[in-house]
Amino acid sequence: MSNSTLVQQPPAKQARRALVAGSVGNFIEWYEFGIYGSFATIISANFFTTAGASDFEALIKTYASFAIAFFFRPVGAWIFGRIGDRIGRRPTLIIVLLLMTGATTLIGILPNYATLGIMAPILLTLVRILQGLSAGGEFGGAVSLMTEFAPTGKRGVYGAWQSFTVALGLLVGAGVAAILSSAMSPQALSEWGWRLPFLLALPLGLVALYLRLKLEETPNFQRAAAAGRNPGSDVVVVHPSKAETAKAILLGIGRLMGWSAAGYTFLVVLPSYLQTSLNATFQAALIATVLANAGFAASIIPSGMLSDRWGRRPVMLAGAILITVLALPLLKVLQDPASSPWIMGAGVFLAGAIVGMLAGPGPAMLSEMFPTTVRYTGLGLAYSLSNAVFSGSAGLIITALIVSTGNKDIPAYYVMATCVISAFALATLRGSAHKKALRD
Repeated sequence: MSNSTLVQQPPAKQARRALVAGSVGNFIEWYEFGIYGSFATIISANFFTTAGASDFEALIKTYASFAIAFFFRPVGAWIFGRIGDRIGRRPTLIIVLLLMTGATTLIGILPNYATLGIMAPILLTLVRILQGLSAGGEFGGAVSLMTEFAPTGKRGVYGAWQSFTVALGLLVGAGVAAILSSAMSPQALSEWGWRLPFLLALPLGLVALYLRLKLEETPNFQRAAAAGRNPGSDVVVVHPSKAETAKAILLGIGRLMGWSAAGYTFLVVLPSYLQTSLNATFQAALIATVLANAGFAASIIPSGMLSDRWGRRPVMLAGAILITVLALPLLKVLQDPASSPWIMGAGVFLAGAIVGMLAGPGPAMLSEMFPTTVRYTGLGLAYSLSNAVFSGSAGLIITALIVSTGNKDIPAYYVMATCVISAFALATLRGSAHKKALRD
């Protein structure tokens, strides 16, 4: 008996509830990353600026703290992935949410360098590590939850909501930062105003907790668990070897690295790049970031829908190729003093929209690479390792290379190199995977 004939569709109400509960936790995570990226220069002044240090040195230390959180993502993906593949998606996602909300709220109350001295950046880095652990556990669980509950033929659009809440979180984070920078004096914003968006994570987290407590376990996990308890079950549960899982994770990293690098370069690193390299004002940099994230958000759901119709490969491959071709021309538009604000705005909007072509189908593509028994762990590790290397290090690598070489085109070269590799990896996707049921 084929596995696909055994798959029963979950009730529509359960599927919608899973979509919302998975999305809201992810929104909080990326809202915080948007806030941190937008306020990177202010955070560096509060926590990393010491006597005799330049602004660039402080900013590099801030991005180092940013990167450390990303390098703990794979640890969180492995720890919580193993838990989620053994005891279930629902309880694991509740634990992850509590850790994430608590860590984000703590950033809003941490004393700065002037108060605590060297302990201030140390404590901030420790909190960022907690965020990295929780973020690593969030993605694999949220995508497993959404795609395992998704109705037939809608896995791409359901998975796209994970990416959409990334865009929404980054957009709201940048938007809140832009509003505060306009409503407050620079001194008040630097002294205490920047803390307010982090404190907002607490009520948001309580809402997300309520939604996740109402969840049921996914049908895929229930079938796999029941088959494990009943060796005579006619459900075929796949238990891949460690080598097979590792191979799939490495391939997943290759398919994601362009998305990771381009997404963070255009959506998170952009504010600091515009300020430190192109002498843009804080408000202008934030507006550019909001436009880039708006373009990103606008293309994600349509890209997920198209991938359900045409397949993951053509949509994602087109995105990787377009970024490779257009990254440098788009950056030149930003660097040209003669460019009008409208042209620059259209350029960053387009850059974000192209990244959305990778982010929309990406979660479903990853989910289809792994069976239920290792899905939480496998897709979580592929995503977190890709982000640790190519996203978390983006700000650090780009800023350091610009300082050492004086070449302001570094951001474009960075995303072009990664997208070329991703294009080759994406070309290996099977065209029919989107039509088949997820493997138990």
